Amino acid sequence: MTGAYSAALSTPASWQLKRNMSYLCPAATANGGAQPCSWPLHKRRETAPSLPVLIYDGLDRVIDRFLDPPELRPSVDPSRVLSGNFAPVPELPPTRCPVVRGSIPPCLAGGAYIRNGPNPQHRHLERTYHLFDGDGMLHSLLLPSPSSTLLPEPVLCSRYVRTNKYLLEREAGAALFPNYFAGLQGVAGLARAVVMTARSLTGQIDMSRGFGLANTSITFFTKRLYALWESDLPYAMGINPATGEVTTLGRSDFDNQLIIGMTAHPKKDPVTGELFAFRYSMLQPFITYFWFDMAGNKSSDVPIFSSQQPSVMHDFAITERYAIFPETQLVMKPMNMVLGGGSFVGLDHSKAPRIGVLPRYAKDESEMRWFDVPGFNLMHTTNAWDEADGEEIVLVAPNNLSIDHMLGNMELLHARVDMLRINLNTGDVSCTALSPESLEFGVVHQGYVGRQNRYGYFGVSGPMPRISGIRKLDFDCVGTGDCTVARRDFGPWCFAGEPFFVPDNINGDGNEDSGYVLCYTHDEVTAESRFVVMDARSPELDIVAEVQLPSRVPYGFHGLFVTQAELLALHQ
Repeated sequence: MTGAYSAALSTPASWQLKRNMSYLCPAATANGGAQPCSWPLHKRRETAPSLPVLIYDGLDRVIDRFLDPPELRPSVDPSRVLSGNFAPVPELPPTRCPVVRGSIPPCLAGGAYIRNGPNPQHRHLERTYHLFDGDGMLHSLLLPSPSSTLLPEPVLCSRYVRTNKYLLEREAGAALFPNYFAGLQGVAGLARAVVMTARSLTGQIDMSRGFGLANTSITFFTKRLYALWESDLPYAMGINPATGEVTTLGRSDFDNQLIIGMTAHPKKDPVTGELFAFRYSMLQPFITYFWFDMAGNKSSDVPIFSSQQPSVMHDFAITERYAIFPETQLVMKPMNMVLGGGSFVGLDHSKAPRIGVLPRYAKDESEMRWFDVPGFNLMHTTNAWDEADGEEIVLVAPNNLSIDHMLGNMELLHARVDMLRINLNTGDVSCTALSPESLEFGVVHQGYVGRQNRYGYFGVSGPMPRISGIRKLDFDCVGTGDCTVARRDFGPWCFAGEPFFVPDNINGDGNEDSGYVLCYTHDEVTAESRFVVMDARSPELDIVAEVQLPSRVPYGFHGLFVTQAELLALHQ
């Protein structure tokens, strides 16, 4: 057993303090400026609710029952949406799991695979619900180190991210905030917004402490782990490398450098260690760009006023020279909700999708250039890079050909992986399909982010957000038809989530695709969930290890693998 790992197994006093204080998060500035949570986990409403609270609760019930009954909108009816493996699960303390097939590769030993996703703590079958509305829950699988005698098997731990919203609603025993994606529509949406404002004005909720869900993704930066949601600040998380226990350390403003939200898809440059990010808003500037150096020091904001309409910009990309911003036809329309009875977020068919290109160290938007790309609507980017000495930009991303279903019937979504080329000298834009299949959730070797790479790993829509299989695409085959070079299907009624690639830095030969593809799978017939490790170089993405999980892992969003060294760094 290594000295570093032995130290982790001793469970330091700082970890004990955080655990015993029920996530009150002492020493906030030691974890990226995390603001300490202020509710112990055991706290509940112990006194009778006040008259205003009774009134607000009653108004919410009237809105749910009479103004916006879920049975009238099947695409957001929780009895339909929260069924099967979309149904929420209770928290799971660290629990051992057997390896039922193969063995864990050495490069994964001692690390953890962590997947974020929605898991509503209050199911509320009488209230409209969209998959994006669930409280964030991390499902973390800590893998054993060969030298560890205290952790002989993998350990799964599933814990809610203790956001301000989660804690307030846990204490109240009921929902206090509207469901943002399913609930803010028409008259009912306006009424819900008024009730929420009243709760805030009377002190029942404090919006300044955050209202986010932290349910989208996970990132590791400056020896810290963060759960992300794009309309709120990140939440710093901890994982005990000795036990696998997952804790919430607090809402993080990066030592008072952030005051509003940040994208759930920041990009970490693997060479410089910098983290690039942005936020979007329904008010000008609609986009604000910024970045952090490797020590966590934030640049000045770069407001982008040349964006003329508040587009829902979920993701972006970087190259060695540029930051790339995709404007889609999915836009925020608050007045449409007020005047037309529509949704807060909707589709603008008259809007031409655009790609904005800005030098990545820009001090202002004076060098921002926009390129129209008709029919190119993306929610996620896969990678981007420079070619021709910076005169050409290449972007690989799933293009949502049916983006109008993003906020409704997600199972009807169809995405085609495209390679987009933009010539910065001539302004020419070309787009080439890489596969005929509907693919999403594309990932690459993280050591190639922002740099030219060859391989991407994508989930097969089965239907979304279920993943029925994994495809490996070879970007060097562009223009030859189907660029698929490896494939795995999980079989009838077995689905997975987003894949994640981990390089083999121990036994690999140094090639880009020497490594493993990881994901959780779920068999809808047996109701069993598993963790699967696939050989990224094999033509059929052969399974080399499989772990039987003790609890169902619902379908979710994005994850990552944290190495043993990174886990140990969390507690230094």
